[in-house]
Amino acid sequence: MSETTPETVPVGPRPPREAVAAMRIHAPTERNPRLSRFLEAANASEKLKARWLGQQVTADRLEMSDHSWVHLQIVLNRALHLFRLLHRSGLKSSVETDYAMSHKDAEVIIAGGCLLHDLGMSIHRIDHEAFSLFLAADLLDTLLEKVYDEPERTVISSEIMHAIIGHRKDGRPLTFEAGVVRVADALDMEHGRSRVNVETSLANIHSLSSAAIDEVRIVPGEERAVRVEVQMNNSAGVFQVDSLLANKLRGSGLEKHVEVVARIDAEHEKRLLRVYQI
Repeated sequence: MSETTPETVPVGPRPPREAVAAMRIHAPTERNPRLSRFLEAANASEKLKARWLGQQVTADRLEMSDHSWVHLQIVLNRALHLFRLLHRSGLKSSVETDYAMSHKDAEVIIAGGCLLHDLGMSIHRIDHEAFSLFLAADLLDTLLEKVYDEPERTVISSEIMHAIIGHRKDGRPLTFEAGVVRVADALDMEHGRSRVNVETSLANIHSLSSAAIDEVRIVPGEERAVRVEVQMNNSAGVFQVDSLLANKLRGSGLEKHVEVVARIDAEHEKRLLRVYQI
């Protein structure tokens, strides 16, 4: 599955065993054996997949957008792509500067943050970021068992949990990796895959704006290290970009390194603006 062509979540309820059997995370590991082993452990964990199932059921009960493993895979792929562009531009991850470890270890932290950040949704939407912490703590020793020995395992586990709590609305990431996870969470916004809570099934600014996003591209930047290009079919999409992506970018620590440009390509609407830039 490519990051720009997401799989769809099957419609209708299925027994848990059948539902989790369909879940498998794919991401380019780029010769990072530790990342490969971590993803293998995640794909082998029925306990983790059951949490993914539960978080989507909660989203369905609240009439929210997709919070299933498909969302997690999109966020993971975009986070890795974002991080690799930033790293190739010369920026160092926090685990490199603070622990003298490798950028490959940073990729494991980012993957863990992406795959575990919404676990608390299996309990409730309210305070789900905090709930995700103790659920992640219950899983991380097993997920990292074949990836790290101690004390590195506990260090990586702590960094993953920091990335989890940093994605909340008022989160203040203290690490490069947590900032990447925070921003990547907001980049799953194409074709109605909005992260904004839809309060009603009636058409409103949330549903209209999420339907206005055609494509999100992450490319090398012109003025900054990375450029996020958002293609919209309607200017209503500006609400999505400003209320979600801009808020996640602010306070992420990546503001100086990521530029966002949203363009409207629509022949039949009154163009109130052509380009929106952060």
